[in-house]
Amino acid sequence: MGDNRMAKVIFVIAPEDFRDEELFMTQEEVAKCGHEMWIASHKTGTCMGVHGGIAQSDLLVEDVDTTSFDGVVFVGGQGSRVFFDDPHAWMLAQAMNGQGKMVAAICIAPVVLANAGLLKKKNATVFESEIATIEAKGAIYSESALTVDGNIITASGPDQARQFGLEICKFLKA
Repeated sequence: MGDNRMAKVIFVIAPEDFRDEELFMTQEEVAKCGHEMWIASHKTGTCMGVHGGIAQSDLLVEDVDTTSFDGVVFVGGQGSRVFFDDPHAWMLAQAMNGQGKMVAAICIAPVVLANAGLLKKKNATVFESEIATIEAKGAIYSESALTVDGNIITASGPDQARQFGLEICKFLKA
């Protein structure tokens, strides 16, 4: 892609109970590299984090035009379970992946990618409660807290948020 163009990244968060650090710390790192960011959710407007953080959703998950974005980031937190079986979330991930774009997920959110069929034979990590879930969908669970396999970036939880953001930047620069 080259450094001369800003990447556009869409973050997918739950309307409530997304994990604050996984959104805000990741966004901070991505902002430092100069990329543009939008947020999608099941609603537009105010979304509330587990720790009371507030984020504004710009658009609905089903309204994301994947051709306009260079990557998607699924944020974890218990609220993100609403996307586990959501065909709109799956289609978003599948479309991005089909275009060879970055598909990233943190905490329990890699389950969305697994359920969308994207982690078959892929190295991935996830929050420990969901290891069996992603393995059942064909993922190769990696012991590493942050895992990159091709265009798919996964991280196991909020402690990895900054590193996750840096890894996203590294991918978008390539």
